[in-house]
Amino acid sequence: MEMFQIRYVLAAVRELNFTRAAAACNVSQPALTKAIKAIESELGAPIFHREGKRILLSDFGRSLLPHLQHIAHEAEATRLMADNFRLLNNVPVRVGVMSTIGPVRLSRFLASFQGEYEGIEVAVTEASAAELKLKLERGELDLAILNAMDGFGAAFNVHALYRERYVVILPPEHRLAARDAIRLGDLSDEPYVDRLSCEMREMVMEVCRDRGISLYARFRSEREDWIQAMVLARLGFAFMPECAVTSLDLLQRPLVEPEVARTISLVSAPGRPFSPATKAFVGAVKTFHWPG
Repeated sequence: MEMFQIRYVLAAVRELNFTRAAAACNVSQPALTKAIKAIESELGAPIFHREGKRILLSDFGRSLLPHLQHIAHEAEATRLMADNFRLLNNVPVRVGVMSTIGPVRLSRFLASFQGEYEGIEVAVTEASAAELKLKLERGELDLAILNAMDGFGAAFNVHALYRERYVVILPPEHRLAARDAIRLGDLSDEPYVDRLSCEMREMVMEVCRDRGISLYARFRSEREDWIQAMVLARLGFAFMPECAVTSLDLLQRPLVEPEVARTISLVSAPGRPFSPATKAFVGAVKTFHWPG
């Protein structure tokens, strides 16, 4: 049973006349009649009763009709899906974003991307760098935006997007609030709120140990919003990437001596072909004017 045969049968059902059905299908009447006879022969029962130029559905034809209509509907849905895929419509791009990346810069890019490609859906998954790496390897994500650091290397395609400084966030009226920048040494023995999810946490702790700087946190959390709420409640200061700070009530000062920064990159699995939508997303990411 071929799709063209199903189309011919359904046209004959609508027209109840082979000549008009053939015209509707843009084929000759003998070709349509031959195709319908072939499908009747294959199924072993007549779909139509012939009464001269007039045709009527047989009992078998009436029982078969819903199944043929369902097949035709599914075929049309598949064709529309393929058309949408080619036209970049309704094809989600699966993007993983590291949980410590703030929304400020990415939301500006996504707004720009949507303005250029209205039909493309973007599904964003938030996770740690290790989890995103695993999802990329398994093919559960098309792309990831993260601080690549170690562990990616030649196993992935890594394209740097922007550099982001770490800042010190402080509650209002903190004793260091008047400083334009804050040295790491200025923070020794200050009440501290520890960001457990920070991928650069161990590196900062090692620098503190090397310089004899004492940082002991009485409050710790993996959630960025809780960290900011704790600092605002005057439980201590915290280190954060500058674009991750979302509270307008917090003070933020550049961390200097040493300066700490990270590079946010677009990461993909090499050798894996992109869908048209993913390819458009990658092109837009690479040409976007990223601040910093």
